[in-house]
Order: sequence, then C-alpha cells, then structure tokens
Amino acid sequence: MGGFPLRILIVGAGIAGLAVARALRMVGLRPDVTEKLPPAGYADSGLYLPGNAARALRRLGLDGPVRPLGQLIHRQRFLDVAGDPLCEVHLGALWAGVGECRALPRAELHRVLLTGAGGEVRYGVEVGGIELLPDGVGVTFTDGGTAEYDLLIGADGSGSSIRSIAALGGPARPAGQVVYRGVVRGGPRITEWTALLGQRASFLVMPIGGGRLYCYADEAGTELPADPGARLRELFEPYGSPVPKLLDALDEVCAERTDEVDLGRWSHGRVVLVGDAAHATAPTLSQGAAMALEDAVVLAESLSGTASATAGGVEAALARYESRRRPRTRWVRDRTRDRNRTRDVSPALRDPLLRGRGGRIFGEHYRLLVDPL
Repeated sequence: MGGFPLRILIVGAGIAGLAVARALRMVGLRPDVTEKLPPAGYADSGLYLPGNAARALRRLGLDGPVRPLGQLIHRQRFLDVAGDPLCEVHLGALWAGVGECRALPRAELHRVLLTGAGGEVRYGVEVGGIELLPDGVGVTFTDGGTAEYDLLIGADGSGSSIRSIAALGGPARPAGQVVYRGVVRGGPRITEWTALLGQRASFLVMPIGGGRLYCYADEAGTELPADPGARLRELFEPYGSPVPKLLDALDEVCAERTDEVDLGRWSHGRVVLVGDAAHATAPTLSQGAAMALEDAVVLAESLSGTASATAGGVEAALARYESRRRPRTRWVRDRTRDRNRTRDVSPALRDPLLRGRGGRIFGEHYRLLVDPL
C-alpha cells in the first residue's frame, strides 16, 4: 500500500456517503462506495435545507442541479396550538451571504448526489469485519470477499455498524422523540415553513414543490405506535388550522424514533466516521443533511494535501477534519437539546416569551453556523 492516490472505501450511499464521494472526486480521489441495502427509492418524504446546506452544496458544485428542485423558503412561522402567531424567523436576513433555504423531496436531493458522486455504488455489500493495519485497513465483506484500503469512511447513519466494528462507540442513544412523516398532495395552500407548537408535541408543514406539502410531527417518548396514522390524528386533531385539513389529506404516515450519537472520537487508525454515524441529533434544527454536506467538504479538504498513505499523513488529515468539525456539530447538538427542553415548558409560560422574543431566540440557534466552514 502507500502512494497516491489513496485507496478509499466509503460505507453507506445516503446523503453523507454520496456527498463525501463527490467531494473526494473533486480533489482527485476515486473512492469505492458500498451500500448494504439494494437500490431503492426513498420513502415519500421531504427535507429542509438551511442556508449552510446551500453553501456546502455550492462548494460541492451541486448548487446548479439543486436550484430547480423544491421550493425556496423565506421565513419560518411559529404558531400556538390554536394556530395563532407566536413569532417568525426571516431567513433571508439570518442566512444573508450564506445561501438560500430550500425544501424539497429527499429523493430528489439523493438523485443529485448520486449523479454527482460519479462511479458505481456497489449495492447489497456489507462490511463484516475490519483489521487495523500499520498503513491501512483490511476489510472483510459478509460475502467472504476481502480488500485493503488506505482509508475507510463510515457514512452508514446513526445505526452505524462501522462505528461498532471500529470500536468508536456503541449503539445510538434514543433522543426522546417519536417523529411522524408524510407527504400531502392537493392539500391546503401553504407557502412557508409553518410549525404549531404544543406541549411535548409539535406539527410542522412546508411546501416541497409540485403542489406537495411535507408534514413532520413529533412527540416526546420512545415507543413506536402500532398505527402511526391513528396516533398522529389522536395527537393533533385538536390543533388549529391548517392541521385538520392536513390530517384529512395524509394518505400514509411513517413513524420512527430519533437517535443521538455523541462520541469521544470520530476516527480510529485509518477508519473515520461522517454524518449521523459520528454526530446524529434529533432533527429539531433540520441540520442532519447540512452537517453531512459540511463534513464532506471539510474531510476532502483535509485529505487533499495528503500525498502519501504512509508516515501518518492520513491520520493527521483525519485529526484536522475532526478538529474543524467538532465545534459546529457540538453547537448543533447543544442547541438541539436547548430547544427540545422547551417542549416541557407549559405553553402558558412559553408562548408569551416567544411572542416577545421568539424570532431572536430561534435565530440565535444558527449563529455559529452562519460562519464559514
């Protein structure tokens, strides 16, 4: 082994893995990408990309293909349970000079990243074991195949098997929320990101283009309901407009637990984690995709000057990557926990505060993320 270009394996072909593949190709590297699942479309779901995600896509040269997709979001509207205004965040001012905010179907972003990654994804391939070598990583696949790489990148989500195999951490911890997702076609006309805040529960809707609305709701807890649609209606039927019409229009609802990953280190030898595998949080700030895209940019920059797979060059690059990324991912984790703690506050106490200072409070959660990578 040794020499340039580095032999790199990316495990996982979601947003994080494909973004890393794209970023590495832009600095002259040609990674292999594997995905344990077969190629399949995403469930009918939406995604909100804040301004820092747009900046990262620009750095990846993918802002052009994303621009026609979905719908620009200009403000976030927070309402109380009855549907009366609490506060607003004006996104053009918040993300000025950084990037536009956009909501779109998750599958459409995935297609852009898959095309941008170049090369072929090997589907149905799973890593069964690894061996940390002096200048690389020995990989055994579950089909019995073996290979050696200069670097292995775990981009396999909050339930990462690479994290466990590389002794970087155990299972993700429950973040204490159950979330519900669905897409409405032909529902009420909604043009902005709109959230209704209850106690220990909230309901969010945003337009994602083509007359579609993405609905996201959550409640405190960890138990998945037997019938997500029935539970969603039970929770949110008492909410004000536009929630009743959205509930009537939702055909299919999926439910899942939220996870949090908080690790002491992200790399071990020549194995490194990116995206949710390294730093998953509850999706309260809509930063999961943004953090993965930023990881990709910074990891590729850190590796771009590594002219040899020997003499500690890769390990030094991984240390640079982690030192640059930790402050931002820690900020997202801490602000997510801050905002989630407000769920336990009585609306009688919380709502007057939000009517007075909510826009500033919610905008402040993104302050560090406006800064350059």
